[in-house]
Amino acid sequence: MDAVFDICYLSSEGNSVEPDDIPKTKENVWILGKKYSAVQDLDRIRRDISSIIWCTYRKGFVPIGDEGLTSDKGWGCMLRCGQMVLGVALVRIHLCDDWVWTPDTRDPTYLKIIQRFEERKQAPYSIHQVALMGASEGKEVGQWFGPNTIAQVLKKLVVFDKWSSLAIHVALDNTVVREDILQQCIVNNDRGDSSSAPDVGIVSDWMPLLLIIPLRLGLSEINPIYLNGLKICFQCPQSIGVIGGKPNQALYLIGCVEDEVIYLDPHTTQRSGLIEVRKYCI
Repeated sequence: MDAVFDICYLSSEGNSVEPDDIPKTKENVWILGKKYSAVQDLDRIRRDISSIIWCTYRKGFVPIGDEGLTSDKGWGCMLRCGQMVLGVALVRIHLCDDWVWTPDTRDPTYLKIIQRFEERKQAPYSIHQVALMGASEGKEVGQWFGPNTIAQVLKKLVVFDKWSSLAIHVALDNTVVREDILQQCIVNNDRGDSSSAPDVGIVSDWMPLLLIIPLRLGLSEINPIYLNGLKICFQCPQSIGVIGGKPNQALYLIGCVEDEVIYLDPHTTQRSGLIEVRKYCI
């Protein structure tokens, strides 16, 4: 695509900044499966984008790995994009598709989601957990991940987080195997009397699925033959975006307007911090 819009709502110090405007065009704006008017819905576009969990480089967190890294600046952009994709999935599962964030938000479920991405070893999807799990994919701490690596890492981490109630399937070789998905997502729960017949009382539950399809759409830039297909992906109601980019330049693509893509950029370094949930417990 010819141009990109960096739609970010916080500066490195946490202050509000004015986002780049969506071009004033009669063409529809598509963001994560929702259609907007570039002229009439600008405030709603900004509101919905600001409701996406924006993960960026951080500094000053508990050291990771043998080298004791306290910042992921320069190597963690793909890891942060993976966190953003997972954050959108969890919001949709545990809140709703149309959930909106405001500066006054104290929703305990939302805070529970945010906690899962805190910069601490105990958080299920912290930079620590993601970076260390990368070792199982042949990546050392501090080494840049590719899109397939972050997909495989998230797939492994989500298994240990029962609260998230999410299954991740990574479709390899451009192929989605229905049987593999059913095997992951159908969970049998024994809610019956143990003295009854074997199949009585067995209830099948469907676990929500995050389907990740790794694709190469070009070498140094996107091949034009894929543009229409990429636009269709942004229009799909089930879409939660695209992780794209090249080494050290990963971006989270969330939508498009005409032939221009809208993305969230993780390449801003913010201070690490934790959520004081005690103030908001119910």
